[in-house]
Amino acid sequence: AAVLLVLAAAVPARAQSRTLVVGSSATYPPFAYENAQKQIVGFDVDVIQAVARRAGLQVRLVNTPFVGIFASLNNGDIDLVVSGVTINERRKQSYDFSTPYFEARQLIAVPVSSAAKTVGDLAGKKVAVVTGSTGDDIASRAFGKTSANIRRFDTTPLIIAELVNGGVDAAIGDNGVIAFRVQEHKGLKTFDDPALPKEYFGMAVKQGNAALRDLVNKGLAAIVADGTYATIYRTWFKAEPPALPPR
Repeated sequence: AAVLLVLAAAVPARAQSRTLVVGSSATYPPFAYENAQKQIVGFDVDVIQAVARRAGLQVRLVNTPFVGIFASLNNGDIDLVVSGVTINERRKQSYDFSTPYFEARQLIAVPVSSAAKTVGDLAGKKVAVVTGSTGDDIASRAFGKTSANIRRFDTTPLIIAELVNGGVDAAIGDNGVIAFRVQEHKGLKTFDDPALPKEYFGMAVKQGNAALRDLVNKGLAAIVADGTYATIYRTWFKAEPPALPPR
């Protein structure tokens, strides 16, 4: 009852229905995407549903293009953004974030025969990245922005396809998506260069909505403590989850 009173203060128009409206861009497997039945599934979906269950709430997912997802939050069309959103200082000026729920870093995919262990080992090799991504920034700093060995593509599936087809020697991208795609190809493996920076995903609420933020944080803490989070992580990434930092 106390939890529901907290939610009522946060989203009064929907409190009685006990439904939390969550915006997610369902184009980003394995975090959120549409399955064959047009249902939105993924790691983000499983996590927020587990959090909501701790509060006796239902979740209504709204497939919201990422380019307009924060406008939907500001307009009140959704209560919460759960869509692989990196917590950074710029966004924190406009929105409040939950505690981190995913460690985001860059992961490098290579053929299983590759001896590379760091980004530096890829010097002189052809490297695929998504245009404008963090992976693009890393490759540009390491090898020069105009290097002919940097091959730029529009999506992660395309850089993995290029690697599988032998057009490049490595692909750099977000760890969750790279790991998910590499599972589909036995001829590939991944490595993590410890020198690369770590970032974290968080769930975004309207700035000042401390009640909903705190409700989400309590739910996240609960599913981490009872092992639910680890089970969800293993399901999607076939690995043990890293320890998440405190807020």
